[in-house]
Amino acid sequence: MAIIKSESKHPQNASDHLANERTFLAWIRTSLGIMAFGFVVVKFALFIKQISIVLGKPLDNHSKGYSALLGIILVCVGIFTALLSFVRYKHVEKQLNTGDYKSSSLLITLLTILILLVSGALVFYLLDSIK
Repeated sequence: MAIIKSESKHPQNASDHLANERTFLAWIRTSLGIMAFGFVVVKFALFIKQISIVLGKPLDNHSKGYSALLGIILVCVGIFTALLSFVRYKHVEKQLNTGDYKSSSLLITLLTILILLVSGALVFYLLDSIK
C-alpha cells in the first residue's frame, strides 16, 4: 500500500481550517442576532402603535418614528456582517492553503464602529422618546 504525500510545500492542518469554519459560523450567528434585533425594533414600534389604537389613546405627535429606520439599519448591519464574514472566511482559507496566514482585525473594527453608531442612535432615540 503506497502512502500518498502532499505535493504542496505548505502542510495542511485540518484543525486550522476547522477553526476558520467555527469562526465563520460564529460571525454568521452574530449577524443573525443583529438582524433579529433589528426586526424586533421595527416590530416593537408597530406593536406600540397598535396597542395605542386598541386602548383608544393616540400616540403623542412628538414621536418621530425612528425605530423603524433604526431597525432597518440594524438588519443592514447584520447583512453587512454576514457578507464581510464570508469574505474573511474565504481570505483566511486561501491564506491557510498557501501557508501565508496574516491576522487582520478589519471585520472586528468595522463591525464595532457600525454597532457603536447604531447603538448611539438608539440611545438618542430613547432619550428623545422619554421627554
